[in-house]
Amino acid sequence: MLQKVVRSTVIDAPIARVWEVLRDFNRHDQWHDVVEQSRIEGGERSDQVGCVRSFTLKDGNHIREQLLTLSDTEYKSTYCIVEATVPLQRYVATVTLKPVTDGDRTFWHWESSFATPPGMERELSDMVAQAVYEAGFENLRRHLRSAGAARGAVVPAAPAGLPMPTREVRVHRYGGPEQLEPAHGEAPAPGPGEVRIQQRAIGVNFIDIYLRRGWVPGMLALPGVPGMEAAGRVIDVGDGVGGLLPGDRVAYLWHQAGAYTTVRTVPADQVVRLPAAVEDITAAALLLKGLTADVLLRDLGRIQRGTRLLVHAAAGGVGLLLCAWARRMGATVMGTVSSEEKARVAREHGCEHAIVTHDYRFADAVRRIAGGADVIVDGLGDAARDENMAALALRGHWISLGQASGPLAPLDPDGLLGKSASFSRPVVFHYVVSPRERAERAQRVWDALADGTLKMPVVERFTLDAAAQAHARLESRATIGPLVLLV
Repeated sequence: MLQKVVRSTVIDAPIARVWEVLRDFNRHDQWHDVVEQSRIEGGERSDQVGCVRSFTLKDGNHIREQLLTLSDTEYKSTYCIVEATVPLQRYVATVTLKPVTDGDRTFWHWESSFATPPGMERELSDMVAQAVYEAGFENLRRHLRSAGAARGAVVPAAPAGLPMPTREVRVHRYGGPEQLEPAHGEAPAPGPGEVRIQQRAIGVNFIDIYLRRGWVPGMLALPGVPGMEAAGRVIDVGDGVGGLLPGDRVAYLWHQAGAYTTVRTVPADQVVRLPAAVEDITAAALLLKGLTADVLLRDLGRIQRGTRLLVHAAAGGVGLLLCAWARRMGATVMGTVSSEEKARVAREHGCEHAIVTHDYRFADAVRRIAGGADVIVDGLGDAARDENMAALALRGHWISLGQASGPLAPLDPDGLLGKSASFSRPVVFHYVVSPRERAERAQRVWDALADGTLKMPVVERFTLDAAAQAHARLESRATIGPLVLLV
């Protein structure tokens, strides 16, 4: 006969904050006192349905549990025991959250059913109800009151008004990846309108390489710290900051370099709060690239059904997002890549026509496939200059996004006349000037990820101290998808 245990409580915290903790299937060792240590088997994500967590209790028992369902819309998850030294048989449990509008609190319902050996019904039922559920309620309350722990590390307390020591990566001389050197620094206390962030993941972008090489010296004076985006948790806030509290999970992108560090102080209006479903690594990998894709497709490319789009470096961080998003918008998507493996990945992300080229020749293929490109997104630079002009359709628009092969030589405006073509050189920061613009574009990225328009690409991960290796890897043109530095 199956036993059933049901317990409910109200937590004095917003539902998003509570769900952020509970949806992580491998986080219970950070907030529940009965758990000694836990890991997800097979290297799967801790929010991946089907993943198995293997954990040890402080009393020495060992349990393996599998995540069966997870719903970010219903704030609900279900899991079961697959193996345990505790004699709980056919154990299935469900966690459900509901918002309590009075005081922005959260109703938490936790229930399970299970069988037990004869004579142990009362003992095991009381253990689940009290040692697991009732204790878990109190443990989570205490965890949330402590301003929230970053996954794997507690957000440090900051001495009021004092700087905090940091570990960072600096460029002392423009040049190759070897110019990136670990160093120690300080993050000042937040002034009016600022927040100080304990960073967990830092995005690596081609603009970081341009700055390291000295191609845009106005953006990185020496010695300087590169990096334009990161994700983590708020440590403390300055005067006049509203809507952000210590412990909040956030990400930012800022036109001032300096993200390659463990702690950073930035203007609060450059920051967006992260939904519970978006992990720090995801945010660092996709925020700048996702907002860039949004600008290119909506504002500049004005992509619609039937638009013929050519994306260079289609298997790169921005390229994969552009292909997937544009395909969902009804465009005919073509892309250039440097290998058959990259072509396969690009096709998986929406690139209908992957053109493999090692010498920047692609115009003939574009004309053969679609008769020309209405929009070209070009991160290649000068080596693709003539081919881009040849591949453009009448009234086509060429968007110069980067210069991986070298700076683009000045264009002769008269050269555009033959096709009534147009040319633009956008800077994404000019399209997210206000906090509202930034938040709306970020939300479109998270929504596209949630509804399957965008598939999360494989993220290559490096430690902060290995930033030089990350740069060398990105410059090698061997990467597929985004790169991040982990703190």
